[in-house]
This record gives sequence, C-alpha cells and structure tokens, in this order.
Amino acid sequence: MYPLIRNRRLRQNEAIRHLVRETIVTPSDFLVPLFVVGGKGVKEEIASMPNYFRLSLDHLEQEVKELWDLGLCAVLLFVKVDDNLKDNKGTEALNDQGLMQRAIKTVKNACPDMLVMTDVALDPFSSYGHDGIVADGQILNDETTEVLAEMSVSHAQAGADFVAPSDMMDGRIVTIREALEDEGFSNTGIMSYSAKYASAFYGPFRDALDSAPVDIKSVPKDKKTYQMDSANRFEAIRETQMDIDEGADIVMVKPGLCYLDIVREIRNEVDVPVAVYQVSGEYAMVKAAAEKGWLDHDSVMMEQLIAIKRAGATIIASYFAKDAVKLMG
Repeated sequence: MYPLIRNRRLRQNEAIRHLVRETIVTPSDFLVPLFVVGGKGVKEEIASMPNYFRLSLDHLEQEVKELWDLGLCAVLLFVKVDDNLKDNKGTEALNDQGLMQRAIKTVKNACPDMLVMTDVALDPFSSYGHDGIVADGQILNDETTEVLAEMSVSHAQAGADFVAPSDMMDGRIVTIREALEDEGFSNTGIMSYSAKYASAFYGPFRDALDSAPVDIKSVPKDKKTYQMDSANRFEAIRETQMDIDEGADIVMVKPGLCYLDIVREIRNEVDVPVAVYQVSGEYAMVKAAAEKGWLDHDSVMMEQLIAIKRAGATIIASYFAKDAVKLMG
C-alpha cells in the first residue's frame, strides 16, 4: 500500500516507461492496403484520403519495393476497374488477365517474398456497387458465393498467398475453401472479414474505388442486409466462430476504433490470428483534424494504433502503416 507502493516510480522517465511498456507496435504488425488502377504512370491522390494514392502497375511495383525496405512485409490489394467493365455478375473479376490478377503478379515479380492478400468481393466489379449479385431488389447469397469462389481460385492461380473475402455472404468461407482445395490450392489461406459492420466510416474507401451502391429504385440503397448491425456484439462472435469452422485461417473485425470491444471479445474466444481494419474514415478524420491544427497527427496516429493492438489485434490493416513505420525509425 501507499507509500510503500508508488506506481509513479515506473513512469519517471522514458527509459523506465519503455522498459515496462506492455504494448509495442512494430512493422511486423501491419497489413498495407493498396489501391490499383489501370494505365501507366498513374499516381493519383484520393481526395478524401490525403497522401494516399491510386497506383498504376508501374507505381505499384515501386511502392511494394519501398514498403519492403521499410520492413513492411504484407499488402492487401484492391482494384478500381473502368465502368465499362462492370456488370451485375462481376464478370471482369474472373478475367485471368484482369487488373487484380496482373497486380498480384506485379507484386510477386517485384518482391517475391511480399505476402499478398487480395480483396474478394463483387462491389469493385458490380454495376450496382454491391458485394453480391442483385435480383428483384435483393442481394443473392448462394449465387454470389459461387462467383466469389471462382474469384478466389483465379487470385490463387495468379499467385496470391491469401484471399480476403469482404462480402459477408453466408457460407462463402466454406465454398471458397472447398474450391481452393479442389483446384490444388491447399496452401492458399483465407483471411475472412468475419465481423464487418455496416459502418458510416467507409465513405472515403468507396470514393477510392468508385464502389458505392448506386441510387436506383430497384437496388438496395445500402449494404445493411449483409453487413452487420453496429449495435450487435454476440452476433460478431457467432459469425467469427462459423468462419473458423468453415476454414478461415485469419479473422477480421472492421472497422477498428469503434469496435475495439468486439476485437477483445473475439480475441478472448478464438485461437486464430485476429486482424483489425483501421478504415478509411478513421484515417481521413485524423488527417483532416491535423490539417486544421486541432490534433497532433503523429501522436494521435500512434495512440490509435496502440489501442488497436492493445485490444487484441494480431494484424493491423492501416493506411497509416508507412507513416507509422517511418516515425518508428
């Protein structure tokens, strides 16, 4: 008891604080999201995500080499395809010469040891901006999962190490796992977006890929019939456990900061790696506030990343990865 025990002894200076620090963020914690576009010589800043870019394949090659040199060893690929390649069934997603497939090969050729994860969902390829096939005002579940399985096999054939289904269709993990096994890709992993909430924090991401749902009367106006209700807690555990039972190697909670209670709940329940996606809206808010001089960018960035890891994240998907690693020195 006080005065024999004084907790401030362990806070007196940076040396002792560093020595007893419980949570440390390192470059190995990060998964770096990258946005890929067609063309050549394209490095286009995303207006709602300052200092983050859409990259053509030549710039993608340069970027992954820089990431590797910084100690960042894993990327998560997303593609922005031209509107004329979009349809309701995501046909372009299955093109073995498509942008995603070429992006995978570009990363592997530039940096063979870089871990490549790929987004598996229809929204970048959908004329309606939904993660599934639309019919009669509904998002079709089983028909969508079959396309997602074909996408996953195509990504594996191109060289992806992990596929990352982000769609939240029921049963898609087992459908993908069986398809990969049938095609001989038993070593291709699955990182499932297991607890993905219908969040208002995704806006800048949808700007980046032009993947927001279209405003048409016969099409659902949002993604709430498949993404989770932000009020629900136990559902997240159920969804996650089902994905593990179906063959997921890594599970994910998305978004990050508003769902750290869910991260801890899941971390306490499962024995597989838990990823957390610090999403575009979380990134944009820090950037905007820092530009106004209302927050110290680097301090807030690191505090948020520490909070995500402290909550139980094994992997942090974050647009801050490069900034954070450079700050770490």
